[in-house]
Amino acid sequence: MPHPPLTPGDIKAAADRIAGHVRPVTVAPADSGNVLALEFMQHTGSFKARGAMNFLLAHREAGTLPDAGVTIASGGNAGLACAWAARANHVRATVFLPENAPPVKVARLNSYGADVRLVGTRYDEARAACAEFARESGALASHAYDHPLVAAGAGTLTGEILCQVPGGLDTIVVSVGGGGLFAGVATAALEAGVEVVAVEPANCRALNAALAAGHVVDAPVDSVAADSLGATRASGTALAVARRDGVRSVLVDDEAIVRARQRLWDERRLAVEHAAATAYAYEPRPTERTAVVLCGANTGLADLT
Repeated sequence: MPHPPLTPGDIKAAADRIAGHVRPVTVAPADSGNVLALEFMQHTGSFKARGAMNFLLAHREAGTLPDAGVTIASGGNAGLACAWAARANHVRATVFLPENAPPVKVARLNSYGADVRLVGTRYDEARAACAEFARESGALASHAYDHPLVAAGAGTLTGEILCQVPGGLDTIVVSVGGGGLFAGVATAALEAGVEVVAVEPANCRALNAALAAGHVVDAPVDSVAADSLGATRASGTALAVARRDGVRSVLVDDEAIVRARQRLWDERRLAVEHAAATAYAYEPRPTERTAVVLCGANTGLADLT
């Protein structure tokens, strides 16, 4: 069943709900009047903590947290956030990941006390196993991106960014996998009169493919950033938001992503994952005032020189 449209009111409710539970984003100056939103400094190392906390707190308020706890399928960051939020709310978390998930993320999941289950090599395989577990156990099924509470939590970033940029912004730039971050950030940004650029790897382009087809479709997953951006399909909510005026879909190749990640390290000593560097690979228009969301930093350092 399709989710109802995401609204600015949903994001305001999320901001009120998670206040004091998550870290406000740090905004730092970049080149030519642009700024960087350092959301990788968030709990668990990515923006996903916002949506996970909003999801669990909303269910706690409604009295719908089961004894079996919560379960999620994730390429890593959403699972980390779910496990962290579950521990904070004193409920169990069972997290399904592909077998090729980065070891650094698996280790952190274990540190949060999650029951970690590695299944298959693609997100869809982990998702199917998670759905079967939820049916059998009665655990509350969360989602890495395709849930209104998760997207609304992610969207709380926008207000925090805008209130720290007194001169205003033209554009917020975000990386896109399944579209939860994009849908939330864009819903709030467009309401404030700020445009949004949705950046995807050229060979990992679920949202761009959906826009081209006119509906959600399966898309190939083949990118250096696939561990975080490797959704086979974008959410229907993300597609609906992406069709609005003020949104641009941009593709960047893996070479540009790798260069952007290295540049963040060389010039700023910021070690981020390839998903965050995907947004940074976007080249602003002349005089365009941008805020680039650096969404996560659950990465190893061995390949940064």
